[in-house]
Amino acid sequence: MGAFVISKRFNDEYKFVFTSRKGKVIFTSLSYELKFECEEDIEKFKINTEQAKFLKFKGSGGKYFFKLMLGEVHFATSRKYTTELLLQKGIKEIVLYASKAEILDFSSGDLIFEDEIVNEEIVE
Repeated sequence: MGAFVISKRFNDEYKFVFTSRKGKVIFTSLSYELKFECEEDIEKFKINTEQAKFLKFKGSGGKYFFKLMLGEVHFATSRKYTTELLLQKGIKEIVLYASKAEILDFSSGDLIFEDEIVNEEIVE
């Protein structure tokens, strides 16, 4: 289904990415000073997905990307795609799944899956 994943940038600001059903990043948000602003914008986007506009570009390196606009506001920027067809697939994934996507918060920096230390006896 896809997911919105909240994390922190190196400068301690928050961001989120929207990932595909296969876990690939489709777009990355702008930066947010506060986490609740990030969460609010995700919810706002989920409710207004049908109003999103995708401005498509071809970069100087020949790769394709889009800027995601919500109304007249630049909301996020996609990853780089090697073909226009892959770019269209990324957009389709957003249109189909973003409104139903779950939100995952990895911004705390805590280890989600801590390594378990297993004490094993050596039997001879």
